[in-house]
Amino acid sequence: MFRIIFVLDIFNQTIVHAQGGNRSEYKPIHFSSHICNTSDAIQIVDTVKPAEVYIADLNLLEKIGKREKNFDVIQAVSKNAKVMLDPGVTSVSEIDDVMEIVQTVILGTETASLETIKEASSLYPKRVSVSIDKKHGKILTKDPDMPDDPLKIVEILNDYDLADIIILDLDRVGTASGVDSQFLSKIVSISRHNVLLGGGVSNVEDIKTLEDIGIKGALVATALHNGSIPLEMVRQ
Repeated sequence: MFRIIFVLDIFNQTIVHAQGGNRSEYKPIHFSSHICNTSDAIQIVDTVKPAEVYIADLNLLEKIGKREKNFDVIQAVSKNAKVMLDPGVTSVSEIDDVMEIVQTVILGTETASLETIKEASSLYPKRVSVSIDKKHGKILTKDPDMPDDPLKIVEILNDYDLADIIILDLDRVGTASGVDSQFLSKIVSISRHNVLLGGGVSNVEDIKTLEDIGIKGALVATALHNGSIPLEMVRQ
């Protein structure tokens, strides 16, 4: 079954509308949502009732505020849905406490090195997913050993015991601009892991396109909040 994963971007315990990767400009989600009148994560999850949730902890990704700032909220959400969390991991030592509150931890290329990804996947087999983060057509990374070609990164990740690979196109996040099926088909053809897409999914037709090319799931927020994708699809 194709997984439609409800996205919660959390900053200072508030769910915000992620758009184009410009995090300083994100606004509380209730200003733009047609499905909720609050930016409280727990109330939103109670309303939407998603089967699976992707949470990006923007405080940790941006290194703003205390590490534990959003953990109580994330833990509460995890009691009502299966949660995958991107907590901006830079080293394996940061994973232990996170593993206690969520099912899957995401290591993004924006913050994690290949060595950290390799070590984490060995310590926590099938509980680590890797997000290949792109912005302005380039891989976001601080690791000099990280290839600048996403296809080469996927080939390296084939040797690791991961849950999923996420292709996260930050330029398309929150834009509902559609999907690059040709590029994604190439990723699917070489990946030994299930591939998920984050960014650009605009409607049910995009979901069908992704399913047809072998993508196993999509991270979706804007298309749910504006009604282009019905809530029933995220509740399956």
